[in-house]
Amino acid sequence: MKKPHQRTPLRALKHALTNPLTWLGCSAILAFSPLASASASASTATPPTVQSGVLTIASDLTYPPYAYFQDKVPSGFDADFSRLMAKHLSLDANIVDTRFADLVVGLRANRVDVVASALYMTPERAKLISYVPYLKTGSSLIALSKSTQRPQNPEMLCGLKVSTIKAASWTPKLERVSQSYCQAQGKPAITVLEFPTSPEALMALRSSAADVMMEDSAVAHQLVQTMKGELEVTSPELLYTIVIALGVNQRNPELSEALTQALQRATESGEYAQLLEQYGLAAPTQADIESSLATQPQ
Repeated sequence: MKKPHQRTPLRALKHALTNPLTWLGCSAILAFSPLASASASASTATPPTVQSGVLTIASDLTYPPYAYFQDKVPSGFDADFSRLMAKHLSLDANIVDTRFADLVVGLRANRVDVVASALYMTPERAKLISYVPYLKTGSSLIALSKSTQRPQNPEMLCGLKVSTIKAASWTPKLERVSQSYCQAQGKPAITVLEFPTSPEALMALRSSAADVMMEDSAVAHQLVQTMKGELEVTSPELLYTIVIALGVNQRNPELSEALTQALQRATESGEYAQLLEQYGLAAPTQADIESSLATQPQ
């Protein structure tokens, strides 16, 4: 698999992972779980879960390479990572296929314990759920190879129809660009077309109902490889770099703490670094986390 996100040598990444407090940052841990100073050797008592002995994980399994079905089995980075966390919590993993727009709703309704589905950290979601950060990524623009449209950045989307998965974190950012840049300069607005799943957004692009598709960069590069010449990533750099995190119910701080400790144990064992290498992904820095949570100007 092509490695779209890896920006640092593996050796440097492994060095950073030897102590997760250096890349998660103490302030991030304090913000998103009650763990301030506990170490991996702290108590590993089983945290409260919706179903005793089981970690119930909501994931939109239409989103390769993060989450998808392979031979009817949940697969991809988030599925593998969820099972790794469940193992370190001494729980069984139950991954429930859930559409992206319903993930946070189900979590807050206490139907699941965790969201693991390329969930971006945003200041808006931080008001609703707790976070355990574990990846960084960004978004990309995709166009049909035969199309004359080759937008490299959001400012080049004026007057175009952009398909995207519903509830994507970049949608309000595109709306701001449309208002503050396109319309302010007398250019046509950006039309955002939202769909329940990424495959449906892709279908809109392929049928020419949309001019461009905006998608997570890893997903975008996966689509380009799968479609074999039909699609191209037109943005040369990551757009809206952001951190991916596990979502946890704010009413379950014990689980947030347990997951943070589980990630630390998986880091110290080398299992997490191995998983990152397998998928060509990278862990977030404290600066990445702070940037993801910074309130955007209106």
